Amino acid sequence: MDDRKLKAARQFIEAIPHSRALGMSLDTLEDGVAVISMAYDPRFVGDPQTGVIHGGAVSALMDTCSGAAVMSHPVSAAGTATIDLRIDYMRPARPGDRITARAECYHVTRSVAFVRATAHDEDKDRPVATATGAFTLERAPEGRS
Repeated sequence: MDDRKLKAARQFIEAIPHSRALGMSLDTLEDGVAVISMAYDPRFVGDPQTGVIHGGAVSALMDTCSGAAVMSHPVSAAGTATIDLRIDYMRPARPGDRITARAECYHVTRSVAFVRATAHDEDKDRPVATATGAFTLERAPEGRS
């Protein structure tokens, strides 16, 4: 992947205040694919009796990962924003486990990018959540990426 695209995607993630607050870490970035994870943190627990991370934290992780996948797509996106994101929660993440999201930008039109994402804890065979979304696609000016 082009170093400029990698830098732009990292800046995209780091510019989002909740990404920093949640401690998101960019693990992998390829053409149209991003993997971002976040460590378990008791501050993000939604149910103190079970220790399960709040769904909003999982949602933010999947949304950010999806945006990074769009930013890394070969069409050279200069920017993106979420139009629609549907998340299906399959099960609670296990307390104490790191949560990892993987998103793939699988189709782009002139102005919209489509993404699929999955989040899991350390049990990679059983997703915590899946998502599909549509994102704006701001293209880089001709001759620049």
